[in-house]
Amino acid sequence: MPTISVRGQEMPASPIRKLAPLADAAKARGTHVYHLNIGQPDLPTPQVTLEAIRNIDRKVLEYSPSQGYRSYREKLTGYYKKFDINLTADDIIITTGGSEAVLFAFLSCLNPGDEIIVPEPAYANYMAFAISAGAVIRTITTTIEEGFSLPKVEKFEELINERTKAILICNPNNPTGYLYTRREMNQIRDLVKKYDLYLFSDEVYREFIYTGSPYISACHLEGIENNVVLIDSVSKRYSECGIRIGALITKNEEVRKAVMKFCQARLSPPLIGQIAAEASLDASDEYLRETYDEYVERRKCLIDGLNRIPGVYSPIPMGAFYTVAKLPVDDSEKFCAWCLAEFEYEGETVMMAPASGFYTTPGAGRDEVRIAYVLKKDDLVRALYVLRKALEAYPGRTI
Repeated sequence: MPTISVRGQEMPASPIRKLAPLADAAKARGTHVYHLNIGQPDLPTPQVTLEAIRNIDRKVLEYSPSQGYRSYREKLTGYYKKFDINLTADDIIITTGGSEAVLFAFLSCLNPGDEIIVPEPAYANYMAFAISAGAVIRTITTTIEEGFSLPKVEKFEELINERTKAILICNPNNPTGYLYTRREMNQIRDLVKKYDLYLFSDEVYREFIYTGSPYISACHLEGIENNVVLIDSVSKRYSECGIRIGALITKNEEVRKAVMKFCQARLSPPLIGQIAAEASLDASDEYLRETYDEYVERRKCLIDGLNRIPGVYSPIPMGAFYTVAKLPVDDSEKFCAWCLAEFEYEGETVMMAPASGFYTTPGAGRDEVRIAYVLKKDDLVRALYVLRKALEAYPGRTI
């Protein structure tokens, strides 16, 4: 029988989705599952977007240009201008979700064996995309005790060698909700400049920042304009994960030329998705404000509730709609599976993502979970109560 490729064997399973069969089985038994495990917003997609889809008047659903429709890219420049990011339409390449943007950035900028430094915990699919490209992720650990702030420059420099080609950040961060400070962004800029590295910056959660501190994009950093590759997506800000529209943005013409070869090989980004995404740029200020205010309320509800449960600790996330929480359990992966397979309280249980899947350091995140606050407040309150009951009943409780 033919063997599976080494790449296929090394590809990690999603820590967010691998417990799905247990959740399906729980639902089949009649148990209600509160999904805190995945960043799928429950808020409505903008009405203007849905109307654009309903009113598509085309006789042919044709290929779009490989780099995406120019009308959409030109309209995007106005969106970025609001964040003091000055672009031309040619700086923007439309991708099939932010995920494809990450993959094409790796394929275009890195050779097999090249290394990327990534603060962990990190979005688990970065590892999958690195394996696909033959690149190597080298992680620099941040800790819940220090609020997931960046380590000192010296810790980065300990990892830099002749194979190091890039630093990758997610800002605001998935899975921690951490927002990098101006000092930290300048620290990264100086490293990128000193060692002539690429800076891949995933900024899909820029709308969701809960502090008075200014949003510092990688595109704001002076002196490294040709080193920066920005990753973006409409999935989270407009609650439209399913249309699969992202963007790869860079001032580096050589990188864009390389990326375009991969874009041409996959032909084109989704036609209907681009129609929807372009329409979304006309979403009202009221829609954006209500969405933001709702996440502010949910964040307060979740973090206050978590920190009132004995033995549980979560720092206050300053961005995105996730937090990593420490639980009084022997193994969060076992606990999350137990919640779905063996526990229910009044016909309900909770589903979370074990945080160990967001680390590559062995043993890291063993007693942590990632929680997405993508449920309405009433459901969050109830989910927190069920979580409290689960922790009281769990055989592997540590306090």
